[in-house]
Amino acid sequence: MGETIDVERRRLVGAAAAAFAATRLGLIESARAQSGQSPSGGPADAPHTALGALKRIDAGDLSIAYAEVGPASGAPVLLLHGWPYDIDSYADVAPALAEAGYRVLIPYLRGHGATRFLSPATPRNGQQAAIAVDTLDFMDALKIERAIIAGYDWGARTADIIAALRPERCRALVSVSGYLIGSQERNAKPLPPRAELQWWYQFYFATERGREGYARHTRDFVRLIWEQASPRWRFDDATFARSTRALDNPDHVSVTIHNYRWRLGLAQGETRYDEWERKLAALPVIPVPTITLEGDANGAPHPEPADYARMFTGRYEHRLITGGIGHNLPQEAPQAFAKAVVDVDGF
Repeated sequence: MGETIDVERRRLVGAAAAAFAATRLGLIESARAQSGQSPSGGPADAPHTALGALKRIDAGDLSIAYAEVGPASGAPVLLLHGWPYDIDSYADVAPALAEAGYRVLIPYLRGHGATRFLSPATPRNGQQAAIAVDTLDFMDALKIERAIIAGYDWGARTADIIAALRPERCRALVSVSGYLIGSQERNAKPLPPRAELQWWYQFYFATERGREGYARHTRDFVRLIWEQASPRWRFDDATFARSTRALDNPDHVSVTIHNYRWRLGLAQGETRYDEWERKLAALPVIPVPTITLEGDANGAPHPEPADYARMFTGRYEHRLITGGIGHNLPQEAPQAFAKAVVDVDGF
């Protein structure tokens, strides 16, 4: 009886905190609307907001560079970026969450920005389990037991993995494009031709010509990916230049190429992640409270919401974000993304 009351009290306290945060977020949205910004965060809105000076911490294999905003006493929110993007995807999400009382942490993934490997001997491995372990190491280094974890693209996959295999570390989940956990065995099965066409760059990266081409023409390549993945996002040259600086990381090409080759079984992973990958190949369900998001103009390969809804066994909601929103949803629709984080905290 006593434990039931305690659990219920914690639930009610959490819901009250989320409601308070939602109220604050609503006030922020209202103020931005009055200033002429689009409250939906559509393709033409969202002026850049600086995330401030980077911090750095050694965690596992990496020296991780990260941005942090919001009160140190706030509930932790971990925001994970995708490829080929960077932490700037959250330049407008993070301040909104900070104003709502959250402690917001945004690390550069391995091979991106100022994050560096601690040893030259560490494989420049991009497999899914390695990036998930990096994230847990980051949380451990900061002594964060549980966090709301949110992401898109590589970041969503990483968040999904932690929520599935380490649910005790994930207070709640926001995942763009839903359930993205994969396996080499599943990836070995051919898709219909139109679906394969969407993955053209994966096959390009499978060749040494593709590796050299990506290394030589990184920015042209990335601009093409951005335009295909978000065909209605009218990003300007300054926005593009700011984010692509993160791709000058000396390990970016190696980590990127390994990620896509590993998916197709063309590159070996590390044996220390074999048990992780064995569990992920079984497609574990995600038991934590979750909101999945999808933009109505996502031009990147992505599953249909109906195909993955059953993989979320806790309280669950899917939201379609309209207005020409593409693959980089937190940057294209920051208020919708921030609202999802606040709302899932109240589940």
